[in-house]
Amino acid sequence: MKVGNINIALIGNPNVGKTSVFNQLTGLNQQVGNYPGITVEKKVGVCKLASNLKATILDLPGTYSLNASSLDENVVIELLLNKNDKDYPDVAIVVTEVENLKRNLLLFTQIKDLEIPTILVINMADRMTYKGISLDIPFLEKTLKTKIALTSSRKGEGIEELKNLIVNFRSIPTEPCLNASEIDTDYFGNLRRAFPNQSLYKLWLVITQDVNFVNLDRKELPNPSFTKSKDQLKRLQHKETIKRYQFINDTLKVGQTIDLSSAKDLRSTFDRILMHKVFGYVIFFLILMVIFQAIFDWASVPMDFIDSSFASLASWTTTILPKGILTDLITQGIIPGLGGIIIFIPQIAFLFLFISILEESGYMSRVVFLMDKSMRKFGLSGKSVVPLISGTACAIPAIMATRNIENWKERLISILVTPFTTCSARLPVYAIIISMIVPNKRILYLFNMQGFALMFMYLIGFTMAFISAYVLHKTLKIESKSYFVVEMPNYKMPMFKNVAINVIEKTKSFVFGAGKIIMALSIVLWFLASYGPGDNFKNADKIVTSQKVAPEHLESKIASFKLENSYIGIMGKTIEPAIAPLGYDWKIGIAIVTSFAAREVFVGTLATIYSIEDSENQEVTIKQKLAEEINPRTGEKLFNLASGISLLLFYAFAMQCMSTLAITKKETNSWKWPLAQLIFMSGFAYLTALIAYQLLR
Repeated sequence: MKVGNINIALIGNPNVGKTSVFNQLTGLNQQVGNYPGITVEKKVGVCKLASNLKATILDLPGTYSLNASSLDENVVIELLLNKNDKDYPDVAIVVTEVENLKRNLLLFTQIKDLEIPTILVINMADRMTYKGISLDIPFLEKTLKTKIALTSSRKGEGIEELKNLIVNFRSIPTEPCLNASEIDTDYFGNLRRAFPNQSLYKLWLVITQDVNFVNLDRKELPNPSFTKSKDQLKRLQHKETIKRYQFINDTLKVGQTIDLSSAKDLRSTFDRILMHKVFGYVIFFLILMVIFQAIFDWASVPMDFIDSSFASLASWTTTILPKGILTDLITQGIIPGLGGIIIFIPQIAFLFLFISILEESGYMSRVVFLMDKSMRKFGLSGKSVVPLISGTACAIPAIMATRNIENWKERLISILVTPFTTCSARLPVYAIIISMIVPNKRILYLFNMQGFALMFMYLIGFTMAFISAYVLHKTLKIESKSYFVVEMPNYKMPMFKNVAINVIEKTKSFVFGAGKIIMALSIVLWFLASYGPGDNFKNADKIVTSQKVAPEHLESKIASFKLENSYIGIMGKTIEPAIAPLGYDWKIGIAIVTSFAAREVFVGTLATIYSIEDSENQEVTIKQKLAEEINPRTGEKLFNLASGISLLLFYAFAMQCMSTLAITKKETNSWKWPLAQLIFMSGFAYLTALIAYQLLR
């Protein structure tokens, strides 16, 4: 047994419960990143197997075979072919599911040919009785030359057995379970003689696909005795697939029995309702309405508690700490900055909760299928629904998800329009503005008006995405022809553990990802707002005192005067003429500029600015401060219906995220498309906000 750490690669088709097995093995001991140099999500977890053995588990992207057709699948192959990679597995775990064992085993037989110790996990065993399935495990283990763990990740069954198999992985045979080289013995014989020290199947994968394998160079393969044209290689790949399925069929004829008379299936009944050409859309709309109602209703109590708690914390800190720069930094910079992050955790957590439930239940794939026909009219495919809906969490992984779209034109259009969908970073902006301009009243005692307003903002984003896609479809001169294929997973009750881990991980990503930016900017903003050039800032006390201000308002007036003449005040006043026609003052202008780093910074910026201006009353919450703000030009409340709608529309359409621009550049390999995004979205946002304010004021 290897003492220390071993590497495990978790491999499988999409929708086999691979993530559930990963979560059962690792729990919360996992982290998400990207593979070096490429924007493909990488999930790594740690599992303690014994007192002297830990496993580092890499959850690889879902793939149907080792014949790669997308970048996600290419990642799997490149890792499995490169022994020098730090993540190269000591053991591979291929996860299959009991209802689609025939299809899943194709990938397993290919992995076995790589001569890596391979464990076969047959998941969803709890459905065997329900589906009338029985398996002869000893026969399957002998024929497939492996060890099998029969698991139910939903119930946590078979996980301990799987861990024991991993501990004893060295006893698992590494020989292939069939001889794939029989499809062309002469060709593979010549290949073996030319490279006697290389794995035959690895050589085959290197020749047929665009992957890198150790130091082998394709230029070293010129000999016509074993090189073939692309068409010939494709025909050999088809022969290989047929041979593997023949082996799998013969194996399952003995190793698997299905009694159709005892099988029960409600799937078709649900599909007829949820994918109906009329009722399907109605149900989807109702689900969205429930989600956004819940986001406002359920999150309001914890949000109000967090808001008042941070206001009280700032006030309490002011009383116990001595006056000075450090106290000002803590009470006017750090605490408001933290509050601007944490206050929106409840809403973001609820959003991810509902998205996770829809994905876990199998409903999201039905939405993809349902929307395909409608989306083709706009130059998109049903697969574009995935990035568009993923965009409600974050545009960055959503744009990365377009890599599943084979057609370049459809993929490019999806990349360009995805930022219109309302991401979680916009949620704090929408929430704070809606709470100030939309009454917190109910319709028919059930529906909250603020919830309707939030849903309307999401629908505006989707509508603009479709309109933009249609325009791009008609104007982009790119030849395209595509076919839509999507797999429908079985319906299942969402696993609490999977949903909980997803919500925790995604919320952590928001807090620590956006939080670092917000905190850093809060400190910078505090400095820029607390210091300034010129005599006006230095002599603020004398200037304001000479204006004969009432004693009870003197400190507040001095703070406001200093803020206007600080570095940030001067910057805000400089850009104010450009944003005044939209109903904004210089403070909102600063928040808009800083939020280009991340949209959610908008609220944190305002929290910092108003905390500095109203330093004498830290008990007042950020919502109260914003609601009481007066526009000096009009004498009206700054956040009224006209300016509120204007600001909502601006953030609905503007490209206020430099990270999204960066990922667009990386995915399109050109600065042309992200610059086009920036110019069009920002220009359209300004024009829309301008018209809205001028009409409503």
